[in-house]
Amino acid sequence: MAHKNELRLDRTEYNLLACKSILSLQYRSMVAQSTFSHRLAILDDIPAIVHLMKASIAENMKAFLSSAEIEIAQATMGLDQTLIRDKTYYIIEYRSTNKAVLVGCGGWSFRKTLYGGDHSPGRDDSLQDPLFEPARIRAMYTHPQWTRQGVGSLLLSIGEEAARAAGFLTIELGSTIPGVPLYQSCGYIEVGRDIHSGPDGIQNVIVRMSKRLSSE
Repeated sequence: MAHKNELRLDRTEYNLLACKSILSLQYRSMVAQSTFSHRLAILDDIPAIVHLMKASIAENMKAFLSSAEIEIAQATMGLDQTLIRDKTYYIIEYRSTNKAVLVGCGGWSFRKTLYGGDHSPGRDDSLQDPLFEPARIRAMYTHPQWTRQGVGSLLLSIGEEAARAAGFLTIELGSTIPGVPLYQSCGYIEVGRDIHSGPDGIQNVIVRMSKRLSSE
């Protein structure tokens, strides 16, 4: 019997998922750019963003984590309003006939905090030095009805481009277990793990991942 703290999918399965993602990433990114639009999030968007985040957490993590593990993971997830005020947080929209539908949200940051929402402990809003310290990819969420359609990779490319334009040479993120295959397919490598223990010994695993930004 697998230990309760071991990942639901073993590393071989993760690598297989990553390989499949790599094969389709270019196509999905191309489709996403032609299908979706993006804009900076504003404070008025917060209710819609929070609603999307809750749906994403509840549905998109089921294949990887138990309900108890999902509950614990929420301590390090959610909206950080600093990103909106810094103008580094984006929403992805699909435009139907008469309205824009929110399908994803995410962004980047020039601050030290790597992950977590307004409620998360251990935040550090001091600034990163672009020449010596990495930028951050932050708070990536896709609506359950719009997964595997290039929303996540589009958000990553937007954040990476903005961080590169700000002079950063590297970028890092803190991923939940379900997000690892996407980030691997986009060139991120694991550099460490943070393990937070909750009630009854249930663990919340955050995978720290890093990527060198190209000079394009």
